[in-house]
Amino acid sequence: MKATPHIEVTQENVIAKTVLMPGDPLRAKYIADTYLTDVVCFNKVRGMLGFTGLYKGVKVSVMGSGMGMPSIGIYSYELFNNYGVENIIRIGSAGAYTDSLDLFDVVLAKDAYSESSYAYTQGGVEQDIMISNSTLNEIIQQSAKELNIKLHFERIHSSDVFYRQESCHERLFNEKQCVCVEMESFALFHNANVLNKRSKAPAVRNSLQGISSPRPKALRIFSRGSVPSQSRRRGLRSTASSARSTLRILSTREY
Repeated sequence: MKATPHIEVTQENVIAKTVLMPGDPLRAKYIADTYLTDVVCFNKVRGMLGFTGLYKGVKVSVMGSGMGMPSIGIYSYELFNNYGVENIIRIGSAGAYTDSLDLFDVVLAKDAYSESSYAYTQGGVEQDIMISNSTLNEIIQQSAKELNIKLHFERIHSSDVFYRQESCHERLFNEKQCVCVEMESFALFHNANVLNKRSKAPAVRNSLQGISSPRPKALRIFSRGSVPSQSRRRGLRSTASSARSTLRILSTREY
């Protein structure tokens, strides 16, 4: 086995068949340090940390993906294609497009809408909605039910742009039925589909994007009066929450 330009692993079975992928590599480290035992760091290239360990006896890896579809496109493709990974579950925070989602609610993405050209550029695929894996969906939903973890099974928006000149949240919620926004899942789902692998994206809502809400808990990241350090802490808590829920689910089912 040869290392890739972005992952330095050269031995078999170092990376688990199931990988959790937050965007931030330091959140990957936090998850490994907090929830896993017998942890081994398998990647430090470009600072994109990857770890393998055990959660209640189940082997699992966690690795950062970076921000945006080009970044997760590289790492997920190499994990699937070069290292034999079968399941990638993206975990992290998302900005809500509706105030029906409370802070730290867990959204299980049934599919992802995007304006991105990623799928067309990578494989000539023209569709703007990428479907996640139905088998993985069923496993996660059943396990979450048994563990009494509430899931919102909805469509999400994968955006190429973090700072938009004009707000689009109402249009995307009303016309496309997207309940929240992040920046990676569309590319992840596409890679899984073209390589015949499985992917999922449970995201925890940690902010409200561009919506005035009567709920005081619904805050917009970096809106006037908000503090960036508070937003970062909320994002870490969101990622940790989705990681904890996902790991509990993983420990109850054979993937």
